[in-house]
Amino acid sequence: MKTNVAVYREFMGGKIDQHSKDQMFSATDLVRIGNIKRKELGLSSFNLSQFLKSKSTVEFIEELQKKNLHVIKTTRGRNFGTWVHPLLFIDIALAINPKFKIEVYNWLFDELIKYRNESGVSYKKMCGSLFDNSENKSEFHKYIAKVAKFIREKVGVDDWNNATEYQLKVRDKIHDNISLLCGVLRNNDQAVKYGVYQTIEELKKESEGINKILN
Repeated sequence: MKTNVAVYREFMGGKIDQHSKDQMFSATDLVRIGNIKRKELGLSSFNLSQFLKSKSTVEFIEELQKKNLHVIKTTRGRNFGTWVHPLLFIDIALAINPKFKIEVYNWLFDELIKYRNESGVSYKKMCGSLFDNSENKSEFHKYIAKVAKFIREKVGVDDWNNATEYQLKVRDKIHDNISLLCGVLRNNDQAVKYGVYQTIEELKKESEGINKILN
C-alpha cells in the first residue's frame, strides 16, 4: 500500500492515529490521553516539547536515526501534530505514566496495520482478476466501486480506517477468494457473490473448530 493513511485506533478510552505506511504514531494524541489519566491521578500535565528536548531523548532519537528510520516529524493541516516512530512512542508513553507499559506493548504489537496493508495488496489482486473477466472495461471503475461497497457492507464496516483487526482479516480473505473464483467463473457477479459466501462459510468452520478445542 503506497498511500500513508491515518488509521484511528482505540487506546485507553481515547483514539490515537497511526500512519499505515511508515507506522508512525501521533504523539499528540498519546499526550492528550495521557494527561487525562495524569489529571485523574492528581499529577501535573506532561510536556511533550520538554521531553523531546531532554538529553536522553535527543540521544535516543539520534541512535534511531543512525538506522535510517523515520523517527519524528511535525505536520500541519488536517492531520496536524507530532508523529513518532513506535519505539519513541513507547518511550513517551512510559514517561507519561509507567503504568502504561503493558497496555502500550499489547496495543502496539497487534496486527492491525499488517492486515490493513495485506488487504491493500489483496484488493489490487482482486481488481486485476475482475478486470480481466470484465466485458465492459470502460465502466469497470463504477463496477469495482459497487463491489467494494458490497464487501464493506457484508463485513459490517462503515469506514475501513476504523475497522478492527478481525474485520480487515475477513476483507483480505474475501479479496483472495474472489480472485481465485475469477479463474473458474467467468461471471464477475457470481465470483463476488460466491467469494463472500465462501469466506463466511470458512469463518464459521474455523469458529466451530476453535469452540470444539476450547470445549
